[in-house]
Amino acid sequence: MTTPPPGPTPLGSLPPREHLRPGQIETVLDVVVPVYNEEKDLEPCVRRLHDHLVRTFPYGFRITIADNASTDDTPRIAARLDDEMDYVTAVRLEQKGRGRALRTVWSLSEAPVLAYMDVDLSTDLNALLPLVAPLISGHSDLAIGSRLSRSARVVRGPKREFISRTYNLILRGSLAARFSDAQCGFKAIRGDVAGRLLPMIEDTGWFFDTEMLVLAERAGLRIHEVPVDWVDDPDSTVHLVRTATDDLKGVWRVGRALATGALPLDRLARPFGDDPRDRELFGVPGGLARQVVGFAVVGALSTLLYLGLYTLFRLGVGPQVSNAAALLVSALGNTAANRRLTFGVRGRERAVRHQAQGLVVFAIGLALTSGSLAALDSATVNPSHGSELTVLVAANLAATVLRFLLFRAWVFPERERREAAGRAAGEGQGRPGEHDNKLGAQDAHDRNDFSRSAR
Repeated sequence: MTTPPPGPTPLGSLPPREHLRPGQIETVLDVVVPVYNEEKDLEPCVRRLHDHLVRTFPYGFRITIADNASTDDTPRIAARLDDEMDYVTAVRLEQKGRGRALRTVWSLSEAPVLAYMDVDLSTDLNALLPLVAPLISGHSDLAIGSRLSRSARVVRGPKREFISRTYNLILRGSLAARFSDAQCGFKAIRGDVAGRLLPMIEDTGWFFDTEMLVLAERAGLRIHEVPVDWVDDPDSTVHLVRTATDDLKGVWRVGRALATGALPLDRLARPFGDDPRDRELFGVPGGLARQVVGFAVVGALSTLLYLGLYTLFRLGVGPQVSNAAALLVSALGNTAANRRLTFGVRGRERAVRHQAQGLVVFAIGLALTSGSLAALDSATVNPSHGSELTVLVAANLAATVLRFLLFRAWVFPERERREAAGRAAGEGQGRPGEHDNKLGAQDAHDRNDFSRSAR
């Protein structure tokens, strides 16, 4: 029986997480085992996993064998297990790639929780229920097994240990990743999140896991980590050098996409507070905490720019001219940065008007700082440069508070921010970007590239 492909990925933020109702869902968990030429390990793995789930898992489950272009006896063994065992399904893809297999099978699965594990079962299966429990309860969006957690117990050689830790250090340094273990073959994701996240992932090989986690983390999704007991498979067929090279290329590609804003991560946003009490708060402006933090960061950088410019201009002209010129240049940059980063207004529409309003705010700040300098000059004969800077910093702090209030209430009011978000969503629905077109074509190709049989 062929499962129909899912509909188009909807835009807009994700809905609040909800606790799944297992009694109303026949199959809660779909565990995918991706394989390539695993005729030796496939049957013991599936039978052991099936026995463990029957004995310990309290909800409905399915095991999906995802054979990605095996050339040995793996397809025949997978088909036999499909025929002989309840809750086991075999899938055949005609192209290699673990990421391709996972994305294709997960995209077609109707289960609300999706997981995968390597065929060697290096991870102790007792960690499976703790892995998926936060997804079933609605607490988290993704879950990963971690071999690098303090309480994990791992048996493997020094070579693989060094490579694993080095790779995770690279991720932390280049992509600011905070999860501890990107490569452990033991992960799970909620189905509603997968429907939005998978179309954004380009990699079809071993970097698929890392790309999925980085995008999820950057979008603010919650990733749950489970310490695991893990024993290395000495017969692993993974080509370490080629895999490491592909991973580094993936790090560069994802880092560049994040830096240029090419990925629509807003589609993965969760509403603030999945607890209904959070959604019923009155009198608290939406996004205020995030805007305060963003405004503070932009303000700190603008202040450093302003002080540097003032010091530079002061070498050639008087304090009033230096103050006005430095404040003007930094104010233009401050308005542009706050428009995009703090208040989330994108595109060129009303950009000139926003800069004009920002200049009005600048004039108010200029009046405060210039007045402070005038007061200092009248109170002290020939004030020192340090005194000027101290007064200017204090005046700028007062001007900063006023600037935030004016930006929020006048320059970028809530109504305009909502209109901008609505226009962005409408444009995304009516005119998909190159990224979505490319991945959509790849998904269609993969879905047509295999046949799926079910009992």
